[in-house]
Amino acid sequence: MSSKQGGKAKPLKQPKSEKKEYDEHDLANIQKKKEEEKALRELRAKASQKGSFGGSGLKKSGKK
Repeated sequence: MSSKQGGKAKPLKQPKSEKKEYDEHDLANIQKKKEEEKALRELRAKASQKGSFGGSGLKKSGKK
């Protein structure tokens, strides 16, 4: 082999992760996180329908 290798180097293979066993507390936290994410996506969708906030951009003060 030469010292110069062309192309991209292949990444090393990662060992397969073992399946984790969750207890009731962990499952409750995962479920809560999924529900919060779902609510956040719904809020984003609702906000995108209305358009921009205010619509006038930055407000200037009356002072000079």
